[in-house]
Amino acid sequence: MISFFKNVSGSIIAVDTDHKLENSEIEKLKWLFNDAQLLDASTVEGKFVGPRREMITPWSTNAVEITQNMGLSGVKRIEEFFPTTAKNPTYDKMLQRLYENLGADIFEILKKPDEIVYISDIEAYNEQEGLALNPEEVDYLKSLSAKLNRPLTDSEVFGFSQVNSEHCRHKIFGGVFIIDGEEKESSLFNLIKKTSAENPNKLVSAYKDNVAFNEGPTVEQFAPLSGDKPDFFAVKDIKTVISLKAETHNFPTTVEPFNGAATGTGGEIRDRMGGGKGSWPIAGTAVYMTSYPRTDEGREWEDILPVRQWLYQTPEQILIKASNGASDFGNKFGQPLICGSVLTFEHQENGEKYAYDKVIMLAGGVGYGTQRDCLKGHPEKGNKVVVMGGDNYRIGLGGGSVSSVETGRYSSGIELNAVQRANAEMQKRAYNVVRALCEEDNNPIVSIHDHGSAGHVNCLSELVEENGGLIHMDKLPIGDQTLSAKEIIANESQERMGLLIDESAIEHVQKIADRERAPMYTVGETTGDARFAFEQADGVRPFDLAVDQMFGSSPKTYMVDKTVERHYENVSYETSKLNEYIRRVLQLEAVACKDWLTNKVDRSVTGKIARQQCQGEIQLPLSDCGVVALDYRGEKGIATSLGHAPQAALANPAAGSVLSVAEALTNIVWAPMAEGLDSISLSANWMWPCRAQEGEDARLYTAVKALSDFCCSLQINVPTGKDSLSMTQKYPNGEKIISPGTVIVSAGGEVSDVKKVVSPVLVNDEKSTIYHIDFSFDKLRLGGSAFAQSLNKVGDDVPTVQNPEYFRDAFLAVQELVNKGLIMAGHDISAGGLITTLLEMCFSNMEGGMEISLNKIKEDDIIKILFAENPGIVIQVKDKHKEEVKKILEDAGIGYVKLGKPTEERHILVEKGDATYQFGIDYLRDVWYSTSYLLDRKQSMNGCAKKRFENYKKQPLEFVFDKSFTGKLSQFGLNPDRRTPTGIKAAIIREKGTNGEREMAYMLYLAGFDVKDVTMTDLVSGRETLEDINFIVFCGGFSNSDVLGSAKGWAGAFLFNPKAKAALDNFYARKDTLSLGVCNGCQLMIELNLINPDFTKKAKMLHNDSHKFESKFVGVTVPMNRSVMFGSLSGSKLGIWVAHGEGKFSLPYHEDKYNVVLKYSYDEYPGNPNGSDYSVAGLASPDGRHLAMMPHLERSCFPWQNAYYPADRIKNDQITPWMEAFVNARKWIEMNKK
Repeated sequence: MISFFKNVSGSIIAVDTDHKLENSEIEKLKWLFNDAQLLDASTVEGKFVGPRREMITPWSTNAVEITQNMGLSGVKRIEEFFPTTAKNPTYDKMLQRLYENLGADIFEILKKPDEIVYISDIEAYNEQEGLALNPEEVDYLKSLSAKLNRPLTDSEVFGFSQVNSEHCRHKIFGGVFIIDGEEKESSLFNLIKKTSAENPNKLVSAYKDNVAFNEGPTVEQFAPLSGDKPDFFAVKDIKTVISLKAETHNFPTTVEPFNGAATGTGGEIRDRMGGGKGSWPIAGTAVYMTSYPRTDEGREWEDILPVRQWLYQTPEQILIKASNGASDFGNKFGQPLICGSVLTFEHQENGEKYAYDKVIMLAGGVGYGTQRDCLKGHPEKGNKVVVMGGDNYRIGLGGGSVSSVETGRYSSGIELNAVQRANAEMQKRAYNVVRALCEEDNNPIVSIHDHGSAGHVNCLSELVEENGGLIHMDKLPIGDQTLSAKEIIANESQERMGLLIDESAIEHVQKIADRERAPMYTVGETTGDARFAFEQADGVRPFDLAVDQMFGSSPKTYMVDKTVERHYENVSYETSKLNEYIRRVLQLEAVACKDWLTNKVDRSVTGKIARQQCQGEIQLPLSDCGVVALDYRGEKGIATSLGHAPQAALANPAAGSVLSVAEALTNIVWAPMAEGLDSISLSANWMWPCRAQEGEDARLYTAVKALSDFCCSLQINVPTGKDSLSMTQKYPNGEKIISPGTVIVSAGGEVSDVKKVVSPVLVNDEKSTIYHIDFSFDKLRLGGSAFAQSLNKVGDDVPTVQNPEYFRDAFLAVQELVNKGLIMAGHDISAGGLITTLLEMCFSNMEGGMEISLNKIKEDDIIKILFAENPGIVIQVKDKHKEEVKKILEDAGIGYVKLGKPTEERHILVEKGDATYQFGIDYLRDVWYSTSYLLDRKQSMNGCAKKRFENYKKQPLEFVFDKSFTGKLSQFGLNPDRRTPTGIKAAIIREKGTNGEREMAYMLYLAGFDVKDVTMTDLVSGRETLEDINFIVFCGGFSNSDVLGSAKGWAGAFLFNPKAKAALDNFYARKDTLSLGVCNGCQLMIELNLINPDFTKKAKMLHNDSHKFESKFVGVTVPMNRSVMFGSLSGSKLGIWVAHGEGKFSLPYHEDKYNVVLKYSYDEYPGNPNGSDYSVAGLASPDGRHLAMMPHLERSCFPWQNAYYPADRIKNDQITPWMEAFVNARKWIEMNKK
């Protein structure tokens, strides 16, 4: 039965229930829908935009679960519909549809599940379903059918096509290449494997799991003692392994960018969850490559190709929606994105058209696990097969095979199946269970695998391996009741993991899953008969094959091609146009400011981020190296970086590979790697238009071999990667656009001390010198550069690294400088060349510049000097360290050139021969920032993009410390080595979707609390009463994915569950208690009216003025206030992280009525990131005991967590003043505890 509620905003919420709603239920729903009114009608007239009826949205899944947690039963689906009066309304046809009137049939799907089909004509079925089976595979299936003496089912043929697709099995990389008539002795895969065979270095696991693992350091594990009940956190030492992985999700992102990129990110996170017997993702990376977005007039380089009739979305839409999707998933899951890259490119020459019409979306990242769990166990008969996470939907059917051919080949119906469904909060619940099991002394997981391409048939068969298994289909969760057996078996619904668990542990795992509200289904068992089957409740098996029959005996793939020499005209130029050239280059998306990306993605969650993109006192995205700590001691960690050079690869595929590796390494060199280059492993992700035109396969072979040879010479390995070899887009008019062959290199490795990472921001110290160190040992060349691209050229004359041994020596020499603290600032030279490097080093300062002489560089052409992208770096060194630096470089045989010095003037003055050039830093910074503004204005509402563009340079971070603050742990008697209880008890309270609890728990622990982990299920069930707790903290995150308002569902779990409500009411009735709510916890406290319960008009937390997630390290001021935690900080000005979507305090009374304890230091956006009334960032109760704040003090307690910290304190302070707030809470409880 459908009931319609009309929101205050005018939207209609349709609720599908299995019964007529009673009055008490209606009242609960009206509260949940923010006083929406129930319409007394079975039809709502008008035009509405809403979700496709056949796809239950993640929003609905969360909304329905909220009603369940409020004690409502029988609610099946909830969706929101938006009225429109437009003649031709704009909406996303991939996700939504237009409804004429809303009636009782809006969720009705007349389709019934298809019957099992027995395939008699495999060729016809192959073409009909777009399975991309080759003739040899068709023959194999025919012979298998004959051998079995029965026709194969649609499930078997479809499943076979998916698990054996190029996408899943990487047949080209394992195939035989015959180039110019000569058979190459090594496959592409073997070329990559050669790097690890020759240089195993720290490798523990490679090529055989979802991730690669390297040996890691011993660090502290901070976790609850048990995961199946409320329990206290404890510290223990664990020996770690470090994981590295990068995935691409190109085809789904091309078709529907938001969910395509979101599930790309989710899939990559699941890969790092699924390493060994389970491991922990910690930080992510992203790369977006599209055709030109054409954001504004006058960007002449974008005119090289005419605008196409885009198949699905425009490049601008893809850039914004894809980055929104990837960011949204990471934000909600709780994975920070700390490193990334963008490239836009189109080119036409020699009658060939190149552009990223089929886009690249790479999601990568690093993580860690225990050495104990780094290898998968072996299945034994009787092990239980468990699926944990979301339901089955008609998603990605054929995704594996459709991703293996050019986009546009098949009908949009088949490609529509590639539209993904992203529910990060569901994946987080599944992860919480895996996390808890991996943290236990005895992990019961035998093996674990993510659900991705080819769904259950791929995931579960890989779990049971050759042992075999039987899957009971009636045990699988079905979200779409119209799915056929084939669709149930092979759909690619995300947010779920497959686990193989010892039967004796099932009950224990189920307890943890119930506590975490992670749906868990025991769906089968290993059989020991080497068969893999899916069986329906009626005993019929739609899929029943021997394990070895599933993977066929496909013959080797042969790639026969010949070398085609393609030449690209070199760029021509005039020195007199130097200023114009700089302006053009600075506006290319690859070079320009990436603030439009960093301002919407969480870069602080986990509290372990030691280096993310934004640097300096005005926080501009300048850092190309991301670093995370492995525990809260702030020493051992992981660094990661990226590199790519597809423009250069067009002209010279070997050089393109070398430059990609070189860029990744010159980006990561600023972190002190534990064992230099030996600590670093690479992921190589290959996106190539194989078979698209003559010579492409030969180019791929050349590129892979060059990367292999270069890595072997550098003595580093490439233990992981991915290939996507159908990078071509076909249009209905027959036009074919080829994406340039691209390799994206991700680097990762152990860092010895996260506090020693070098920043790219110039220090304004005239007693210092700026040097250039070349890593390429090559002439300066402009081929493949951003400069050439800005003039619509590629150019044949491409730089490379002429001497890999020299590159290695240079890297290690710079590592010695980093380890010894001899570099004040440093930046790599890549997109945009040397001039971009020098400008970026100055951009994040408010004053100062450089005086540069290029006379010692052995090149007369200033254009080449300033714009060539030969691998190299620029460093700043204190004059008192000059001789030591020179000696280290000279002893290593590394050349260097003095470039100049910092200067007080706000310009870069460049001298070459008799000529002097002056570049205005602030003017060029605005040029560089303008591209970000053009994209930001399409994602930020209410003029916020313009305000950001105007104010970004007017709001420097300012710090004022209390004179008594020493920055030492000893000032507050804190001992990070403590492993015994203190008797002062605090609890962190979390709901499903909470993702900031660990960092909060640790700061409480360090401040002297014994910290209990409490979930809402603990409170609802009565397992936890909070009677022995004096301090509760509601933690940050996205409870229920912020559906129906941030914290609304969380509040409902308290208000409509008697035991949880009693625990809360009793806690607040006591006089010896304190509470804190941060971010989502702040929203909860405001929703529950816990700060000012006596006020008749309630405060509200509203959407940020920008109507987007805001992530920023902001300046805040602590006014004179009467609060337990912040009273002693009165008068301080500090930096702090914000990361929220609904952080605007809407306060109905005058400011004087509130106990304001924290304010943003600037009233204007983005310094006030959400538009809060009176610039309020935090409120306390009148007695000062209860505090609600949006910024994350728990992610800002150590100087290394701060994105900017005063230079005169950064080397000496162990803690920031935020730790004092936690200490104040502990001291108050010690004095007031009853």
